[in-house]
Amino acid sequence: MRNAASKNALASCRRGYRPAWPLLCLVAAMNLAAVVSSAAETLPEALVKAYQSNPALNADRARQRGTDENVPQALAGYRPQIVASLSAGLQAVRNLLPDNTVQGATLRPWTIGVTVTQVLFNGFKTANSVRVAEFQVQSGREALRNTGQGVLLDAVTAYMNVLANQALVEAQRTNVMVLREIQATTKKRLDAGDVTPTDTAQAESRLSRGLADLNAAEVALAISKATYTQVIGDDPSQLVPAATVDRLSPITLAAATDTAGHEHPAVMGAGYDVDVAQTTIKVAESSLLPQATVQASASRSMQSDSTLSTFGTDQASILGQINVPIYDGGTAASQTRQAKEMASQSRLVLEQVRNQTRTAVVSAWVSNEGTKIALTASQSEVRAAEVALAGVRREAAGGQRTTIDVLNAQQDLTTARSRLILAQRDRVIASYTLLSAVGRLDVHILNLNTPDYLPEVHYHQIRDAWHGVRTPSGQ
Repeated sequence: MRNAASKNALASCRRGYRPAWPLLCLVAAMNLAAVVSSAAETLPEALVKAYQSNPALNADRARQRGTDENVPQALAGYRPQIVASLSAGLQAVRNLLPDNTVQGATLRPWTIGVTVTQVLFNGFKTANSVRVAEFQVQSGREALRNTGQGVLLDAVTAYMNVLANQALVEAQRTNVMVLREIQATTKKRLDAGDVTPTDTAQAESRLSRGLADLNAAEVALAISKATYTQVIGDDPSQLVPAATVDRLSPITLAAATDTAGHEHPAVMGAGYDVDVAQTTIKVAESSLLPQATVQASASRSMQSDSTLSTFGTDQASILGQINVPIYDGGTAASQTRQAKEMASQSRLVLEQVRNQTRTAVVSAWVSNEGTKIALTASQSEVRAAEVALAGVRREAAGGQRTTIDVLNAQQDLTTARSRLILAQRDRVIASYTLLSAVGRLDVHILNLNTPDYLPEVHYHQIRDAWHGVRTPSGQ
């Protein structure tokens, strides 16, 4: 059964569709010419696999679920603490009486009780701790989104590297095939006395170089396939040339920079880190304020000593307690000063992240524009090199060119084709890099056919949990 996706890619090549460039279309044509057992894989399909199964991304999702648990831990400060106690055992008693007689007994005392403690006021520590935990959750979500961007960009890079290296291998194989033909022709001409042994040596030298270049291309392809499997989770099958995503990025550099300043997850996460640090100051200051608690307890204790007038005691109490800190050696004051310095650091980090993001956007924008120029230049170079090679070969047949001229023209064409393949690869990667620098490289913007991972689902599942050690996934 023919591969439908490869057919579509080849048809796009024939129509002159820009994203499916000529030399990368060579791979699609080869896929179409063969009967394959597995379906072709497009770049969006590869991105879906990476989004669903990449270990680094799944590990960060687990980290975020752990961060969610900070909120119920902070909310526990509002709830009563209940402790039950039970003690029982054997007690040997030996009494010496006034008449010098000894009286001994083995007692079995036991006590059971329950204590309930409720914090009424702790200097707003619980309220601010909850706010800190919620800001940490928001910051963690942005970090998760940033990790997702990195994984998707790695997947794009791995996909395009495999596709480009496949095309480079085919280009080098074509070069070797042509060099073999030149070598064979040169030997025939040597036998006929038209050329010298020098021409034959030159042809053999270029063939050896071509074989070495083919080997290097095959090694690079094997490495890129291994990287593809690591990032995406499956071995690469029949890959289809990919399109750019320029349509999803802002149309001007100013707009891209402004968008990144408001939407990039690194900037937003650093902003939430500032909120965490600011609220942590209030948590530290709570140690300087009074604290009020109420405690209720009930207990029963039993004795088996027959010499006592009572065998058991029942107790119940409700006690209120207010603690006013006067001096703790300076610990709370130091913690407050420390929290203020950490808040200053977080604000500086936020500004640093904004500057880094702005620089990344400018760099990605310039690189993306540069790949457009490089691609156009490489296409022109290939066309000119093809014309030059054809002309040199005709002139060589007429005795106006030497073997080395033909070999040089062939080498120029092979080098031009290799540069074009790399320019096509860089063009796609640069467009995705710009989208990532802006902060929009996610499954929604790319419209990938996969359910989105929603971290807020787990957050709402555990936020108000009062008990239970099982996670929502059943672990």
